[in-house]
Amino acid sequence: MIRAVFFDMDDTLYDTSGFAAIARRAAVKSMVHNGLKCTEDEGYECLMEIIKEKGSNYNKHFNILTKKINGEEDPLIIVNGIITYHNTKFAMLKLEPECFSILLYLKSKGYKVGLITNGKEIKQWEKLVRLGVYPFFDVVVTSESVGVEKPDAKIFEIAMEKLGVTEGTSLMIGNNFDVDIMGAYNAGIQSMLINSKITENQQKKLDELNYHVKELNSLISLMNIL
Repeated sequence: MIRAVFFDMDDTLYDTSGFAAIARRAAVKSMVHNGLKCTEDEGYECLMEIIKEKGSNYNKHFNILTKKINGEEDPLIIVNGIITYHNTKFAMLKLEPECFSILLYLKSKGYKVGLITNGKEIKQWEKLVRLGVYPFFDVVVTSESVGVEKPDAKIFEIAMEKLGVTEGTSLMIGNNFDVDIMGAYNAGIQSMLINSKITENQQKKLDELNYHVKELNSLISLMNIL
């Protein structure tokens, strides 16, 4: 019997990828308006190359962007990019439609609820607070706080230990096959893949190991048989 349900954060609880692209384009537009010497498309393409190289959690993407295009860092341009990015991001930060009712259902039925996420501690907590769902979570485990990332089994083991549950009584829900689903498999946990397009080989593996649920609201009916 399932006693604890663990969620991924980004692109599971809310549409990270969709809002990030819009926020980045808005930031570049503002930077060009304030003196970045390129077109908006050129600036966006350059920014995406920087993000690919440095990772999404790097905190000086716009510094590098201004230096690459203008030859030097420009505080005014950088600050305009940062402010526009965050204003756009926070304006769009909304739960997936079914998430609130699912979390409410789980808590009302006595399930323990946890979050297992790859990311910076403060950034992920900020998202939970802004989304208004942090009270639902009994434990939040970030890769930064424990020193390992999904799909390493260790991060799942730490989360289970914190909640006092075992592999056989835990369920992981996420959108990334390689990170969330295979990570849960590595830790011996059942899992559900949502909001995701997968390859034929991944589907075969999924058929062997997990449930593939396209919509999160299917969780309620599934919980009744687990």
